[in-house]
Amino acid sequence: MVSLPRLRSAVERFSGKTLLVLGDLIADEYIYGKPARISREAPVLILRFQSREVRLGGAANASHNVHALGARVIPVGVLGTDPAGEEVFSLFCSVGIPTDGVVRASGRTTPVKTRIMAGGSPSTRQQVVRVDREPREALDGAVEEALADRLKASAPRADAILLSDYGYGTVSPRLWAEVRAMGRRNGSVITADSRYDLLRFRGLTATTPNEPEVEELSGEALDDDRAVEKAGRQLLERLECRYLLVTRGSRGMILLEREGPATFLPIHGSDEIADVTGAGDTVISTFTLALASGAAPVEAAWLANVAAGIAVMKRGTAPVARAELLKALTSDGALRES
Repeated sequence: MVSLPRLRSAVERFSGKTLLVLGDLIADEYIYGKPARISREAPVLILRFQSREVRLGGAANASHNVHALGARVIPVGVLGTDPAGEEVFSLFCSVGIPTDGVVRASGRTTPVKTRIMAGGSPSTRQQVVRVDREPREALDGAVEEALADRLKASAPRADAILLSDYGYGTVSPRLWAEVRAMGRRNGSVITADSRYDLLRFRGLTATTPNEPEVEELSGEALDDDRAVEKAGRQLLERLECRYLLVTRGSRGMILLEREGPATFLPIHGSDEIADVTGAGDTVISTFTLALASGAAPVEAAWLANVAAGIAVMKRGTAPVARAELLKALTSDGALRES
């Protein structure tokens, strides 16, 4: 059993840490509308436009989480000079996240995920459809070189490196090779959240796939806890990493240690989830930061689990602040006081 004082102590150490987040910077766009009527043109709902907002998504959301948890963050990624890129860049500046590691590339499309939300109030809004605008072009050689330069300049200041790979090419084979070499030289914590190509990231400290991703990689149905643990152990070996934290939705998480036990963590808080958008970014950010702060793996997993429980109760992409995490820990009846 983990103890509340040790978890609090780990969270307090966040402020002394620096994380470098390398990955795909995404604009999460929300269009809000109030249902008006059914269209005469087609059997579809007509929404009366109410408002629009853009939030930090992908690696930008992971960076936002690290920043909100009280640590220093260095995002390294690419943004186009298009309107979406301008909005993400401005959001970084507005919340106080440094942009020294951000490469601006003309002709590069900034990834945008547009969610159309229908409802009369924030509590009743439901996602109707999502439209993704994605870069079709590969990462330009000059842009990759610029990213490599920023990575080399910033990595010596980082206590850990987090890779946030959404499949848009920022974490290229060359940059991953650079990161892996840095980890070997410095003994740094290196983690990755990769939606489509996790197996290429061999030699990590830790990764945080969800259960469907583990199931897809194993090629077998994961019908019970034992099957999940077995598939997770196999993935640990294939990835040659030390820790695997599998998120399981309403069934909580399972932490697998390469040289240790499997620990099942029940879901934190209510299972009446409001929105899972961005929760994976919260998990990998909290887990990485806790490991970098000297927390034991099970303590880091517990903190990530609690942070995820906070994140899924928020509407839309949103970070978890350090004060929120500390408050949730205090109210966690499963923790020992000593």
